[in-house]
Amino acid sequence: MRAVLTDLTIPRYLMTAAAQTFPRGAGSRAGWGVAGLLSLRDDVPEPVLPRAPGWVRLRPELSGICGSDTAVAHAKSSPVLSAYYSARRQILGHEIVAVVEAAGPGVTSVREGDRVAVDPVLSCVHRGFEPCRSCRDGYPYVCERFDQPGTTGCRSPTQGFDAALGGGWGEVVVAHQTQLHPVGAVPSRRAVLAEPASIALHAALRWPRRGDRAVVIGPGTIGLLLIAALRRLHPDLDITAVGPGAFSRERALLAGASRTLEPGPRVVEAIAAEHGGRVIRPRLTRTPILEQGVDVVFDCVALSSTLDLSLHVLRPTGMLVLVGSAGRQSVDWSLVWNRQLTVQGTVNSGPEESLGGRPTMAQVVEWLADPAFPVDDLVTHTFALDGWRAALAAASAGPRAGAVKVTLRPNPEIPLAG
Repeated sequence: MRAVLTDLTIPRYLMTAAAQTFPRGAGSRAGWGVAGLLSLRDDVPEPVLPRAPGWVRLRPELSGICGSDTAVAHAKSSPVLSAYYSARRQILGHEIVAVVEAAGPGVTSVREGDRVAVDPVLSCVHRGFEPCRSCRDGYPYVCERFDQPGTTGCRSPTQGFDAALGGGWGEVVVAHQTQLHPVGAVPSRRAVLAEPASIALHAALRWPRRGDRAVVIGPGTIGLLLIAALRRLHPDLDITAVGPGAFSRERALLAGASRTLEPGPRVVEAIAAEHGGRVIRPRLTRTPILEQGVDVVFDCVALSSTLDLSLHVLRPTGMLVLVGSAGRQSVDWSLVWNRQLTVQGTVNSGPEESLGGRPTMAQVVEWLADPAFPVDDLVTHTFALDGWRAALAAASAGPRAGAVKVTLRPNPEIPLAG
Protein backbone atom coordinates (compact mmCIF):
# COMPACT_ATOMS: atom_id res chain seq x y z
CA MET A 1 0.00 0.00 0.00
CA ARG A 2 1.15 3.55 -0.72
CA ALA A 3 0.97 6.00 2.16
CA VAL A 4 2.65 9.12 3.47
CA LEU A 5 4.21 7.75 6.64
CA THR A 6 5.94 9.34 9.59
CA ASP A 7 8.73 7.34 11.17
CA LEU A 8 9.69 9.25 14.30
CA THR A 9 9.23 9.57 18.01
CA ILE A 10 7.22 12.57 19.13
CA PRO A 11 9.41 13.68 22.07
CA ARG A 12 12.48 13.71 19.83
CA TYR A 13 11.03 15.92 17.14
CA LEU A 14 9.40 18.23 19.65
CA MET A 15 12.76 18.88 21.28
CA THR A 16 14.28 19.77 17.91
CA ALA A 17 11.36 21.76 16.55
CA ALA A 18 13.50 24.80 15.80
CA ALA A 19 15.49 22.81 13.26
CA GLN A 20 12.49 21.94 11.10
CA THR A 21 13.01 23.03 7.48
CA PHE A 22 12.36 21.77 4.01
CA PRO A 23 15.46 19.67 3.28
CA ARG A 24 17.59 20.76 0.34
CA GLY A 25 18.85 18.20 -2.08
CA ALA A 26 16.90 15.41 -0.42
CA GLY A 27 15.68 12.42 -2.36
CA SER A 28 12.17 12.33 -3.76
CA ARG A 29 10.88 10.29 -0.85
CA ALA A 30 12.53 12.06 2.07
CA GLY A 31 10.93 14.86 3.96
CA TRP A 32 10.75 17.66 6.44
CA GLY A 33 14.02 18.02 8.20
CA VAL A 34 16.39 16.62 10.77
CA ALA A 35 13.95 15.90 13.56
CA GLY A 36 11.93 13.18 11.92
CA LEU A 37 11.18 11.57 8.59
CA LEU A 38 8.05 11.92 6.53
CA SER A 39 8.07 9.88 3.36
CA LEU A 40 5.87 8.39 0.67
CA ARG A 41 6.28 4.63 0.91
CA ASP A 42 5.09 1.85 -1.39
CA ASP A 43 5.69 -0.95 1.11
CA VAL A 44 3.35 0.03 3.95
CA PRO A 45 1.26 -2.95 5.13
CA GLU A 46 -2.45 -2.47 4.65
CA PRO A 47 -4.31 -2.09 7.95
CA VAL A 48 -6.28 -5.21 8.81
CA LEU A 49 -9.82 -5.42 10.16
CA PRO A 50 -9.78 -5.85 13.96
CA ARG A 51 -11.03 -9.17 15.34
CA ALA A 52 -14.38 -7.76 16.38
CA PRO A 53 -17.67 -7.23 14.57
CA GLY A 54 -18.56 -4.03 12.76
CA TRP A 55 -15.33 -3.04 10.99
CA VAL A 56 -15.05 -1.79 7.40
CA ARG A 57 -12.23 -1.31 4.90
CA LEU A 58 -12.34 2.01 3.02
CA ARG A 59 -10.55 3.67 0.12
CA PRO A 60 -10.32 7.45 0.55
CA GLU A 61 -11.53 9.72 -2.24
CA LEU A 62 -10.12 12.88 -0.65
CA SER A 63 -8.31 13.51 2.63
CA GLY A 64 -7.78 16.94 4.12
CA ILE A 65 -4.66 18.45 5.64
CA CYS A 66 -5.45 20.20 8.92
CA GLY A 67 -3.55 22.27 11.44
CA SER A 68 -2.65 19.28 13.61
CA ASP A 69 -1.13 17.55 10.55
CA THR A 70 1.07 20.53 9.71
CA ALA A 71 1.97 20.84 13.40
CA VAL A 72 3.25 17.26 13.35
CA ALA A 73 5.09 17.83 10.08
CA HIS A 74 6.72 21.02 11.37
CA ALA A 75 7.22 19.68 14.92
CA LYS A 76 5.10 22.42 16.47
CA SER A 77 2.69 20.29 18.49
CA SER A 78 2.36 20.95 22.20
CA PRO A 79 4.82 18.82 24.22
CA VAL A 80 1.91 17.77 26.44
CA LEU A 81 0.18 16.27 23.42
CA SER A 82 3.03 13.84 22.88
CA ALA A 83 1.09 11.63 25.30
CA TYR A 84 -1.76 11.52 22.79
CA TYR A 85 0.23 11.13 19.57
CA SER A 86 2.80 8.63 20.73
CA ALA A 87 2.91 6.14 17.85
CA ARG A 88 6.32 6.00 16.17
CA ARG A 89 4.80 5.14 12.78
CA GLN A 90 1.83 7.22 11.74
CA ILE A 91 -0.24 7.53 8.58
CA LEU A 92 -1.67 11.00 8.97
CA GLY A 93 -5.04 12.17 7.68
CA HIS A 94 -8.30 12.23 9.65
CA GLU A 95 -10.50 14.38 7.38
CA ILE A 96 -11.75 11.66 5.07
CA VAL A 97 -14.45 11.03 2.51
CA ALA A 98 -14.14 7.44 1.29
CA VAL A 99 -15.76 4.55 -0.55
CA VAL A 100 -16.55 1.31 1.28
CA GLU A 101 -14.38 -1.41 -0.25
CA ALA A 102 -15.33 -4.31 2.02
CA ALA A 103 -17.48 -4.83 5.11
CA GLY A 104 -16.49 -7.26 7.82
CA PRO A 105 -18.70 -9.46 10.00
CA GLY A 106 -21.58 -7.74 11.77
CA VAL A 107 -21.67 -4.66 9.53
CA THR A 108 -25.26 -3.59 8.93
CA SER A 109 -25.23 0.19 8.33
CA VAL A 110 -23.15 0.39 5.13
CA ARG A 111 -22.32 -1.80 2.19
CA GLU A 112 -19.71 -2.03 -0.54
CA GLY A 113 -19.70 1.03 -2.78
CA ASP A 114 -21.26 3.43 -0.27
CA ARG A 115 -19.64 6.84 0.05
CA VAL A 116 -19.05 7.91 3.65
CA ALA A 117 -17.52 10.64 5.76
CA VAL A 118 -15.40 9.28 8.61
CA ASP A 119 -15.61 10.44 12.21
CA PRO A 120 -12.02 9.68 13.29
CA VAL A 121 -12.65 9.70 17.07
CA LEU A 122 -11.93 6.35 18.74
CA SER A 123 -13.58 5.63 22.09
CA CYS A 124 -14.28 2.69 24.39
CA VAL A 125 -16.90 1.16 22.10
CA HIS A 126 -14.36 0.87 19.27
CA ARG A 127 -11.61 -0.61 21.45
CA GLY A 128 -13.89 -3.25 22.97
CA PHE A 129 -14.00 -1.79 26.50
CA GLU A 130 -16.83 -1.12 28.87
CA PRO A 131 -17.49 2.64 28.68
CA CYS A 132 -15.27 4.87 30.78
CA ARG A 133 -16.86 7.75 32.67
CA SER A 134 -16.45 10.20 29.78
CA CYS A 135 -18.05 7.77 27.33
CA ARG A 136 -20.88 7.00 29.77
CA ASP A 137 -21.54 10.70 30.23
CA GLY A 138 -21.84 11.30 26.49
CA TYR A 139 -18.33 12.65 25.81
CA PRO A 140 -16.63 9.92 23.75
CA TYR A 141 -14.47 12.56 22.09
CA VAL A 142 -12.48 12.78 25.36
CA CYS A 143 -12.40 9.03 26.05
CA GLU A 144 -10.21 8.18 29.05
CA ARG A 145 -8.75 5.06 27.37
CA PHE A 146 -7.30 6.87 24.34
CA ASP A 147 -3.91 5.23 24.86
CA GLN A 148 -5.10 1.63 25.31
CA PRO A 149 -5.21 -0.28 22.01
CA GLY A 150 -7.89 -2.83 22.93
CA THR A 151 -9.19 -4.67 19.87
CA THR A 152 -8.03 -1.93 17.48
CA GLY A 153 -4.29 -1.98 18.14
CA CYS A 154 -4.40 1.83 17.93
CA ARG A 155 -2.83 3.88 20.73
CA SER A 156 -4.28 7.23 19.77
CA PRO A 157 -7.48 9.24 20.36
CA THR A 158 -8.15 9.34 16.62
CA GLN A 159 -7.30 7.64 13.40
CA GLY A 160 -4.47 9.34 11.58
CA PHE A 161 -2.00 9.26 14.47
CA ASP A 162 -1.28 5.53 14.44
CA ALA A 163 -0.62 3.18 11.53
CA ALA A 164 -2.69 0.36 13.06
CA LEU A 165 -5.95 1.52 11.44
CA GLY A 166 -4.38 3.65 8.74
CA GLY A 167 -5.06 7.27 7.91
CA GLY A 168 -6.44 9.31 5.07
CA TRP A 169 -3.00 9.91 3.55
CA GLY A 170 -2.88 6.27 2.48
CA GLU A 171 -4.73 4.16 -0.03
CA VAL A 172 -6.63 2.13 2.60
CA VAL A 173 -8.08 2.97 6.00
CA VAL A 174 -10.09 0.84 8.43
CA ALA A 175 -13.00 2.22 10.47
CA HIS A 176 -15.89 0.98 12.59
CA GLN A 177 -19.38 1.29 11.14
CA THR A 178 -20.37 3.65 13.98
CA GLN A 179 -17.75 6.11 12.68
CA LEU A 180 -19.27 6.28 9.21
CA HIS A 181 -21.81 8.79 7.92
CA PRO A 182 -23.19 8.11 4.43
CA VAL A 183 -22.90 11.16 2.18
CA GLY A 184 -24.79 9.90 -0.88
CA ALA A 185 -24.12 12.17 -3.83
CA VAL A 186 -22.63 15.08 -1.84
CA PRO A 187 -19.72 16.42 -3.94
CA SER A 188 -16.35 15.17 -2.74
CA ARG A 189 -15.00 18.68 -2.14
CA ARG A 190 -17.91 19.37 0.20
CA ALA A 191 -18.03 15.93 1.85
CA VAL A 192 -14.33 16.06 2.83
CA LEU A 193 -15.24 19.04 5.03
CA ALA A 194 -17.51 16.92 7.26
CA GLU A 195 -14.89 16.38 9.98
CA PRO A 196 -13.74 20.01 10.37
CA ALA A 197 -17.36 21.19 10.00
CA SER A 198 -18.40 18.85 12.82
CA ILE A 199 -15.65 20.32 15.02
CA ALA A 200 -16.88 23.82 14.17
CA LEU A 201 -20.47 22.92 15.03
CA HIS A 202 -19.35 21.26 18.27
CA ALA A 203 -17.53 24.48 19.18
CA ALA A 204 -20.53 26.66 18.29
CA LEU A 205 -22.76 24.56 20.55
CA ARG A 206 -20.45 25.06 23.53
CA TRP A 207 -21.92 28.57 23.80
CA PRO A 208 -25.45 28.55 25.24
CA ARG A 209 -26.58 31.71 23.54
CA ARG A 210 -26.67 34.66 25.93
CA GLY A 211 -26.63 37.77 23.78
CA ASP A 212 -26.43 38.88 20.19
CA ARG A 213 -22.76 39.63 19.45
CA ALA A 214 -20.00 37.17 18.60
CA VAL A 215 -16.39 37.49 17.46
CA VAL A 216 -14.54 34.75 15.55
CA ILE A 217 -10.75 35.15 15.49
CA GLY A 218 -8.93 33.29 12.73
CA PRO A 219 -10.93 32.70 9.54
CA GLY A 220 -9.03 29.61 8.42
CA THR A 221 -10.90 26.41 7.61
CA ILE A 222 -12.26 25.88 11.13
CA GLY A 223 -13.01 29.58 11.60
CA LEU A 224 -14.90 29.82 8.31
CA LEU A 225 -16.89 26.67 9.05
CA LEU A 226 -17.60 28.02 12.54
CA ILE A 227 -18.96 31.25 11.06
CA ALA A 228 -21.15 29.22 8.70
CA ALA A 229 -22.39 27.07 11.60
CA LEU A 230 -23.15 30.10 13.79
CA ARG A 231 -25.05 31.72 10.93
CA ARG A 232 -27.06 28.52 10.36
CA LEU A 233 -27.84 28.18 14.08
CA HIS A 234 -28.46 31.89 14.75
CA PRO A 235 -29.56 33.77 11.59
CA ASP A 236 -29.81 37.07 13.50
CA LEU A 237 -26.45 36.86 15.32
CA ASP A 238 -24.00 39.73 14.77
CA ILE A 239 -20.66 38.06 13.84
CA THR A 240 -17.38 39.94 13.57
CA ALA A 241 -14.52 38.00 11.95
CA VAL A 242 -10.97 39.04 12.85
CA GLY A 243 -8.18 37.93 10.54
CA PRO A 244 -5.32 39.27 8.44
CA GLY A 245 -5.48 39.87 4.71
CA ALA A 246 -8.19 40.45 2.13
CA PHE A 247 -8.19 36.76 1.10
CA SER A 248 -9.37 35.52 4.50
CA ARG A 249 -11.74 38.40 5.14
CA GLU A 250 -13.52 38.00 1.80
CA ARG A 251 -14.17 34.34 2.58
CA ALA A 252 -15.40 35.21 6.07
CA LEU A 253 -18.06 37.45 4.54
CA LEU A 254 -19.07 34.66 2.16
CA ALA A 255 -19.34 32.27 5.11
CA GLY A 256 -21.76 34.60 6.89
CA ALA A 257 -19.77 37.16 8.88
CA SER A 258 -21.46 40.51 9.43
CA ARG A 259 -18.14 42.34 9.06
CA THR A 260 -14.40 41.70 9.14
CA LEU A 261 -11.53 43.44 10.94
CA GLU A 262 -7.75 43.31 10.80
CA PRO A 263 -6.27 41.88 14.04
CA GLY A 264 -4.64 44.10 16.63
CA PRO A 265 -5.55 46.45 19.50
CA ARG A 266 -7.59 48.66 17.16
CA VAL A 267 -10.21 45.89 17.03
CA VAL A 268 -11.42 47.15 20.41
CA GLU A 269 -12.06 50.65 19.05
CA ALA A 270 -13.65 49.28 15.88
CA ILE A 271 -16.13 47.13 17.82
CA ALA A 272 -16.87 50.06 20.14
CA ALA A 273 -17.58 52.29 17.14
CA GLU A 274 -19.90 49.64 15.68
CA HIS A 275 -21.87 48.91 18.84
CA GLY A 276 -21.42 51.95 21.03
CA GLY A 277 -19.33 50.44 23.83
CA ARG A 278 -16.88 52.42 25.99
CA VAL A 279 -13.13 52.04 25.57
CA ILE A 280 -11.11 51.97 28.81
CA ARG A 281 -7.34 52.38 28.50
CA PRO A 282 -5.30 50.85 31.33
CA ARG A 283 -2.06 52.77 31.85
CA LEU A 284 0.19 49.72 31.74
CA THR A 285 -1.25 47.62 28.90
CA ARG A 286 -1.28 47.98 25.14
CA THR A 287 -4.77 46.61 24.56
CA PRO A 288 -7.71 48.67 25.83
CA ILE A 289 -10.73 47.11 27.55
CA LEU A 290 -14.13 47.23 25.87
CA GLU A 291 -16.85 47.99 28.38
CA GLN A 292 -20.23 46.78 27.12
CA GLY A 293 -18.30 44.21 25.09
CA VAL A 294 -19.32 41.19 23.06
CA ASP A 295 -21.03 38.09 24.40
CA VAL A 296 -18.72 35.38 23.06
CA VAL A 297 -15.34 35.09 21.35
CA PHE A 298 -14.30 31.97 19.44
CA ASP A 299 -10.49 32.01 19.23
CA CYS A 300 -9.36 29.67 16.44
CA VAL A 301 -5.72 30.83 16.64
CA ALA A 302 -4.79 30.78 20.36
CA LEU A 303 -1.71 32.97 20.23
CA SER A 304 -0.88 35.19 23.16
CA SER A 305 -2.04 38.21 21.15
CA THR A 306 -5.41 36.69 20.18
CA LEU A 307 -6.11 35.39 23.67
CA ASP A 308 -5.30 38.82 25.06
CA LEU A 309 -7.62 40.49 22.56
CA SER A 310 -10.39 38.00 23.36
CA LEU A 311 -10.29 38.77 27.07
CA HIS A 312 -10.33 42.53 26.45
CA VAL A 313 -13.41 42.61 24.17
CA LEU A 314 -15.66 40.28 26.22
CA ARG A 315 -18.38 41.76 28.39
CA PRO A 316 -18.56 40.68 32.05
CA THR A 317 -19.79 37.05 32.32
CA GLY A 318 -18.98 36.51 28.64
CA MET A 319 -17.45 33.31 27.24
CA LEU A 320 -14.17 32.59 25.46
CA VAL A 321 -14.27 29.37 23.42
CA LEU A 322 -10.87 27.94 22.43
CA VAL A 323 -11.21 26.11 19.12
CA GLY A 324 -8.88 23.84 17.22
CA SER A 325 -5.52 24.97 18.59
CA ALA A 326 -3.22 24.05 21.45
CA GLY A 327 -0.01 25.45 22.77
CA ARG A 328 1.90 27.08 25.59
CA GLN A 329 1.19 30.81 25.72
CA SER A 330 1.93 33.65 28.11
CA VAL A 331 -1.36 35.38 28.93
CA ASP A 332 -2.54 37.74 31.66
CA TRP A 333 -5.72 36.04 32.88
CA SER A 334 -6.69 38.82 35.31
CA LEU A 335 -9.86 39.69 33.41
CA VAL A 336 -11.15 36.12 33.73
CA TRP A 337 -11.32 36.61 37.48
CA ASN A 338 -12.22 40.30 37.50
CA ARG A 339 -15.06 40.04 34.94
CA GLN A 340 -16.14 36.50 35.81
CA LEU A 341 -15.48 35.18 32.31
CA THR A 342 -15.88 31.56 31.25
CA VAL A 343 -13.05 29.93 29.28
CA GLN A 344 -14.34 26.88 27.41
CA GLY A 345 -12.06 24.41 25.65
CA THR A 346 -13.40 22.31 22.81
CA VAL A 347 -12.02 19.41 20.81
CA ASN A 348 -13.21 16.91 18.22
CA SER A 349 -16.95 16.35 17.83
CA GLY A 350 -19.57 13.94 19.03
CA PRO A 351 -23.11 13.48 20.30
CA GLU A 352 -24.88 16.65 21.41
CA GLU A 353 -27.71 16.97 23.89
CA SER A 354 -28.95 20.03 22.01
CA LEU A 355 -29.22 17.90 18.86
CA GLY A 356 -31.21 15.20 20.63
CA GLY A 357 -28.13 13.03 21.08
CA ARG A 358 -27.16 13.11 17.42
CA PRO A 359 -23.47 13.55 16.62
CA THR A 360 -22.48 16.84 15.07
CA MET A 361 -21.15 15.02 12.01
CA ALA A 362 -24.62 13.66 11.23
CA GLN A 363 -25.94 17.21 11.33
CA VAL A 364 -23.22 18.75 9.18
CA VAL A 365 -23.55 16.02 6.54
CA GLU A 366 -27.13 17.24 6.11
CA TRP A 367 -25.91 20.82 5.87
CA LEU A 368 -23.24 19.88 3.32
CA ALA A 369 -25.94 18.31 1.16
CA ASP A 370 -27.66 21.72 1.04
CA PRO A 371 -26.11 23.89 -1.71
CA ALA A 372 -27.03 26.97 0.34
CA PHE A 373 -24.50 26.02 3.03
CA PRO A 374 -21.64 28.32 1.93
CA VAL A 375 -18.57 26.07 1.69
CA ASP A 376 -18.05 25.56 -2.04
CA ASP A 377 -14.87 27.63 -2.20
CA LEU A 378 -13.12 26.17 0.83
CA VAL A 379 -11.25 23.30 -0.88
CA THR A 380 -8.72 25.28 -2.88
CA HIS A 381 -6.06 22.67 -3.70
CA THR A 382 -5.99 18.93 -4.40
CA PHE A 383 -2.82 16.88 -4.89
CA ALA A 384 -2.00 13.24 -5.62
CA LEU A 385 0.03 11.42 -2.96
CA ASP A 386 3.14 12.07 -5.08
CA GLY A 387 2.49 15.77 -4.51
CA TRP A 388 2.43 15.57 -0.72
CA ARG A 389 5.36 17.99 -0.39
CA ALA A 390 3.62 20.69 -2.40
CA ALA A 391 0.38 19.96 -0.54
CA LEU A 392 1.99 20.48 2.87
CA ALA A 393 3.73 23.62 1.63
CA ALA A 394 0.42 25.09 0.43
CA ALA A 395 -1.41 24.11 3.62
CA SER A 396 1.36 25.63 5.74
CA ALA A 397 1.38 28.87 3.74
CA GLY A 398 -2.42 29.24 3.93
CA PRO A 399 -3.64 32.58 2.54
CA ARG A 400 -0.15 33.43 1.25
CA ALA A 401 -0.64 30.54 -1.20
CA GLY A 402 -4.33 31.28 -1.76
CA ALA A 403 -5.09 28.15 0.25
CA VAL A 404 -7.91 27.34 2.65
CA LYS A 405 -8.41 23.58 2.70
CA VAL A 406 -5.75 21.51 0.94
CA THR A 407 -6.55 17.88 0.17
CA LEU A 408 -4.76 14.74 -0.99
CA ARG A 409 -6.25 12.23 -3.43
CA PRO A 410 -4.85 8.82 -2.46
CA ASN A 411 -6.85 6.78 -5.00
CA PRO A 412 -7.02 8.70 -8.29
CA GLU A 413 -8.83 5.81 -9.96
CA ILE A 414 -11.89 6.60 -7.81
CA PRO A 415 -13.87 9.34 -9.55
CA LEU A 416 -14.70 12.39 -7.48
CA ALA A 417 -18.37 13.17 -7.00
CA GLY A 418 -19.68 16.54 -8.13
